Amino acid sequence: MNEIVTITGVSNREFLETHARPGRVGLSGGITLIDKAIARAERHIDQEGRWSLWSHAFLFQGRRPDGHHWLIESDLQIHRRHIRLGVQENRISKYFDQDLYTTLAVIDFGLSENQVATLVREGLELVASRARYSLRELVGTLIALRHPQLRGQGNVLAREKSIFCSAFVQHLFRQAGIDLAPGVDEKNTTPEDISRAPVPHITYLLRRGLVRGKLEQARVRLRRRVRARIKRLSGAGSGY
Repeated sequence: MNEIVTITGVSNREFLETHARPGRVGLSGGITLIDKAIARAERHIDQEGRWSLWSHAFLFQGRRPDGHHWLIESDLQIHRRHIRLGVQENRISKYFDQDLYTTLAVIDFGLSENQVATLVREGLELVASRARYSLRELVGTLIALRHPQLRGQGNVLAREKSIFCSAFVQHLFRQAGIDLAPGVDEKNTTPEDISRAPVPHITYLLRRGLVRGKLEQARVRLRRRVRARIKRLSGAGSGY
């Protein structure tokens, strides 16, 4: 049986430092164009066509001797002139920015110590082998979302030694003998799939009341712009 524990009134930092544990999975939603594009594409998974809250997934590694919680993820990170593209380790402080990461969740699958060790070991192996973040495979997954018959097949744009965020998490769990998205190819797995995993789990969800309101306002503005654009084009064509 799955449970959602909704948390309110705390910062990203307080939320993550409270709920981050080795082997737990993190989900985030943000404000960038790629975050919004992924959240919108995942509406094909929802029966009512609702946008997903999630655009990124990662694995918590645990607290190190430096006193910080660390995580493993496949991501595209740009910091000044330095670009990291692929599987990498980061402190959880990366997700403390509440303006950039507007929604967070931590999922506890109740794993054994051996399962957690497998996840971390396999994740570090991909860090060491410098597996790349695959924008190409991400596009292949977006294609599969529009054509459900492709979801169980290999990613149409798959490439070797490349993997994006939620595919990375699914890969690690399958190495530990756990399938978070049965029937979905590893490289077609989305953050929304992970949030809906049939494996028993508890989801700690950081809810901010304005998040859905802001999303709805953005959708309304987008619809208005589209209607205005159509009206202008219709008016321009009326003279022919």
